[in-house]
Amino acid sequence: MERRATVVGGGLAGAEAAWQLARAGISCTLYEMKPGKHSPAHSSSLLAELVCSNSFKAERVESAAGLLKAELRLLGSLCLQCAEQARVPAGGALAVDRALFAAAVTRAIEAAPRITLRREEVTQIPLPGENEAVVVAAGPLASPALSESIQALCGAGLRFYDAAAPIVAAESVDMQSAFAASRYARGGVDDYVNCPLGQSEYEAFHAALVSAERAHTHAFDVYEGCMPIEVLAGRGLDSIRYGPMKPVGLRDPRTGKRPWAVLQLRKENTAGTLLNLVGFQTNLKFGEQQRVFSMIPALRRAEFVRYGVMHRNTFLDSPRLLGADFQMREHPRLYFAGQITGVEGYMESAGAGILAGRNAARALLGESPLRLPPETMLGALSRYVSDVGIRDFQPMGASFGLLPPLPERIRDKKARGAALAERAMLQLTAAAGADS
Repeated sequence: MERRATVVGGGLAGAEAAWQLARAGISCTLYEMKPGKHSPAHSSSLLAELVCSNSFKAERVESAAGLLKAELRLLGSLCLQCAEQARVPAGGALAVDRALFAAAVTRAIEAAPRITLRREEVTQIPLPGENEAVVVAAGPLASPALSESIQALCGAGLRFYDAAAPIVAAESVDMQSAFAASRYARGGVDDYVNCPLGQSEYEAFHAALVSAERAHTHAFDVYEGCMPIEVLAGRGLDSIRYGPMKPVGLRDPRTGKRPWAVLQLRKENTAGTLLNLVGFQTNLKFGEQQRVFSMIPALRRAEFVRYGVMHRNTFLDSPRLLGADFQMREHPRLYFAGQITGVEGYMESAGAGILAGRNAARALLGESPLRLPPETMLGALSRYVSDVGIRDFQPMGASFGLLPPLPERIRDKKARGAALAERAMLQLTAAAGADS
């Protein structure tokens, strides 16, 4: 019997998944509901429509975004090929004319001999039959009917709101100004990193927090049931000191006393390279988060891997549902790809589509899954979304904080990035060679 695949969603991830399937010799049908129906954020009939920035971020390989693009080029990314055709001047970043970019992706998909593009809405997840595979790349604003079908399939594993606190790189926290401890010594001694503040430090931080500029929200960016830290702080000087920053049950080993206030950081991933600011869900602008949260002494030089966000989103609790190959744990040959899996960003979504498409093809061909080394950016992202050790999963973009540390500590940020990139590309080249 002929091997076939279905891809749901014509964004960057869906286009990449279909492209990879076709490259592997698998005929596939790509479903896109536009132009018959649009999400609140889309207006064009083209595939791979960019709805936010027209930038794919930095190109220099010693940056996390640049390394990810270098990896995707090596893996045969369709989106990066089309981005070159639609490039506009943007300094050290790769930016595109969004209409030309989407048109280039659409032309490539329409011309691909093994891809059939169908312009109709999918309202039910099609479970794969024999010799079939399905990739769902519906995006964070999937239609209500499709969202209901995904929720029926995933149960509590589907989330509709993204209310996330910032995440910082563990190695960037100043441990001379912090200490490891759990409240009342419960749990492991290093379960939390505690960032204490004295009274004057706390009052200056509180004043900056309540006056900081907040992000604009759209009509579909509604969040519920989770109060931003700046809103709680606005209720009074001590409101957060009796809430997320309460110091009870903790003593600073340097003074032997309880601090005036404490921000706790909790491990975000199993490796402990990422730390979450506990209780600091926020709707501040990104620059304001950097400015205000860096007033906490232990975070004065913190590298923010991800800023806090509060907006309408649809994403899976992927660590409970997906493997590192983006296949559902309980449904063979059913894959998810793109932002709905919890990768955040254009190129991250494209990368998830590449891996989901490649692995769907490999499953149909009777081959073992392609799992990239954790030292690569795409491999690290795929492990993040499938890390069962993550308790409160939130979407994540490319960051060096996801990668295993280098054997030697390199203080210079650019030199460290270059060393991480060199290691990643060596690993990926070896893995891609073995996969070819």
